[in-house]
Formats: sequence, structure tokens, C-alpha cells
Amino acid sequence: MTAPLLKVEGLVKYFPIKGGILGRVVDKVHAVDGVSFELQAGETLGVVGESGCGKSTTGRCVLRLIEPTAGKVWFEGQDVTAMDRHALRGMARHMQIIFQDPYASLNPRMTVGAIIGEALTIHKLTKTPGEYRDRIVDLLETVGLRADHMQRYPHEFSGGQRQRVGIARALAVSPKLIVCDEAVSALDVSIQAQVINLLEDLQAKFNLTYIFIAHDLSVVEHISRRVAVMYLGRIVEIAPANALYTEPRHPYTEALLSAVPIPDPKVKRKRIMLQGDVPSPIRPPPGCHFHTRCPIAQKGLCDTQAPVLKRVGEGHEVACHLRA
Repeated sequence: MTAPLLKVEGLVKYFPIKGGILGRVVDKVHAVDGVSFELQAGETLGVVGESGCGKSTTGRCVLRLIEPTAGKVWFEGQDVTAMDRHALRGMARHMQIIFQDPYASLNPRMTVGAIIGEALTIHKLTKTPGEYRDRIVDLLETVGLRADHMQRYPHEFSGGQRQRVGIARALAVSPKLIVCDEAVSALDVSIQAQVINLLEDLQAKFNLTYIFIAHDLSVVEHISRRVAVMYLGRIVEIAPANALYTEPRHPYTEALLSAVPIPDPKVKRKRIMLQGDVPSPIRPPPGCHFHTRCPIAQKGLCDTQAPVLKRVGEGHEVACHLRA
């Protein structure tokens, strides 16, 4: 087996909470709490979970848009977490992100051509004005826009078109890894399908590797080869998409899948209703973070010992005392 393009080991991110007159740190938010996974070149890893589970923070820590509290990230064998600012800028060429809100992520005072071309200028990827313009036009056409769009501003486009601009901006530096941070969640369902198909076409054309973050499991199933399920900052299950959707092992995964609508009215699925609310990430429960809502939790075990990911099948790992 070839070496992974990306390897994440023990990734942790705590956000300090300050209080009092002196602004001292009085507590911390456990946003990401020991996340580990590997990603092969050309693969798509879907990351799902409820809001606040640490999906986006994980993606941004991988790119060091947010500095991790602990853990290691290796990209093509290089330790990203140990890089200085100069080395990290060079690495940014190979690791890009597509943001959730296609309007907020684009500078409203810049034309689309300037937005896409900014990275070309920073990384000195074109030598002449003609080459610069041709590259921008090529990127626009690659994502389904026209050459004359480069003179327009973000507010002149629809939400789907703005997200295509965001994709073109990410592609400008010819990256190998793209973090899609809820990249279609702000779009209409019909536009979501168009953007997902575009992402798949681009992946096949440029051999791109995706971390696809979403809360919609049906969307993740369509685009992902493997899926990681997160709960309160931890991965509770990671598996090939087919295995996860047909034979989920963790009780939390089962509950999430039970809520996914089935288009066939003749097929009925039993809905699993979780009790209580998601605990605060400031003081997550001891042991298994999910034990306060788990229908099969065992007292004295699940509430005292944190489970680790254990293999239960080919490429299938689950963090559960009673299912591993």
C-alpha cells in the first residue's frame, strides 16, 4: 500500500475561555479531542456529525488556518505542524479550502478575476499579463463560468455561481488536497447536485483529494469513498461509505442514519430518537462522550473509560466498548 497523502495523528484543539478583570483563562472548549485518520491521494473522506462536533475545526487545523493545541499533521511525509510561516506559505499551494458561505468568503470590493488571480500573484505562478488572464479564463471555464465573468463582482452572481468562483480560486494554485467545509450546505438542493458533480469531475480530471465536511449524510454518501463520524470532538466511527451506510456499528451512527429520508415511500426505517441534548464541549462527559445519550451505555464502563478506535472490518473502525 502506498504512503498516505495526509496523515493526522492525535489532533487536539482547545479554545481558551477568558474571564475576570485580568482576562485570565478560566476554562476551555474541547473542540477537537484526539482525532486521527489517514487519506490516500485521489480519495474523498466525508466527515459528518451534528453542529459543534468539531468537523470544521478539524479541517482548518489540518491546513493550520487554526493552530492545533496538540497532535501532528503530515502532508506527503512533511510535518505541517512544525513548519514556520515561510514554509507554510509554500505548502498552502498544495492544500486549499472551499468555505461554506460563498458570499462571505469572497471580497465584495474585488472583481472575480482579481479574486481568482490573487493566489497566482502571491505564488508567482504566471510570468506575463497575458498568461495571467489566460489562466483566469481557463479556471472560470473549468468550473462552468464564462470569460466575461472575470470583470464582475460577487454580488452579481447567484449562490451557486459564487461557489463556483470559490472552487476556481482553490484550483488556481493546482492543489493536491482541498478541504470542502460545508461547501454545498448553503445552496439549494438542485444547485447542490450540480456543485457535487462538478467536484467529482474535477477530482477525476486533476486527481484531487477531498476532505468533504457536511451534516447531510445523503450528500456525503454520494461523493465520499470513506466516511468519518464525529461526536463532541472525537471520531466515533470511520469506514468505507458502503459499509458505514449498510452496517453502522456505533449507536450514534445508527441514530444519524435513521434520520436520513428514504425516497421510496414503501420502505420504512425505524427512527432512533436520542435522549437529552448534546453535552457542552466546555465540560464533556467522562469516558465515552456519547454515553449520556447512548441507548446501550453500560454504567461503570462507558462513563469511566474512553473507548479507542478498534478495527471491526476491512477499513472499518469503531470507538465503542460494546460494539468493537
